[in-house]
Amino acid sequence: MTLHLARIEAASPTRRPAWPTAATRTLAVLIQAAFVGAAVAQPALGPLRTVERLDVPRYMGTWYEIAKFPNRFQAQCASDTRAEYTAQPDGTVRVVNRCRTENGETTEAVGLARQIGGPDSPKLQVRFAPAWLSWWPAVWGDYWIVDLEPDYQLVAVSEPRRAYLWILARSPRVDPARQAAMVKRLAEQGLDVSRLQPAPDAGPLGQER
Repeated sequence: MTLHLARIEAASPTRRPAWPTAATRTLAVLIQAAFVGAAVAQPALGPLRTVERLDVPRYMGTWYEIAKFPNRFQAQCASDTRAEYTAQPDGTVRVVNRCRTENGETTEAVGLARQIGGPDSPKLQVRFAPAWLSWWPAVWGDYWIVDLEPDYQLVAVSEPRRAYLWILARSPRVDPARQAAMVKRLAEQGLDVSRLQPAPDAGPLGQER
């Protein structure tokens, strides 16, 4: 359900953007903090856990990418990566992913998300392929809510294999302590938080634009 989401069928770029040194250092500190006082051997990985429930109407709106595992389908995004979710009458969710490329242009991908399970299930699937291909399982990407703050201001999204991870927020800046706490919880879930890459425009976390 995001450009940082589970799957994006966007044009393949020729190069990746350079990431700001300050943002990279900031996230590195947060990742290190996630392990302070928790010098525990990595446990055998069990199934990835999700949050207990998701209030879908409350989840709708705009989310900004704060950090992610690097992936090929976002390589064209240089800054301002965000997702907008809108509930549809049939129970699905319209997904609009946007970001700015290195040359300043805005690129957009429009997709559809559906819940897997009951009305409060935190497990969704997203597709950006044409509707006529919706019958094909391969066009749907898993979008699991694995961590969500009670105020619905900060969320972590992954998938069963732990190959992808996004940290999203309601604003482009996040309080460092809140993000550090989430990163620590994600590490305890067996996610390799050392792979987290800050959003290009995340800047010093906790500051306003």
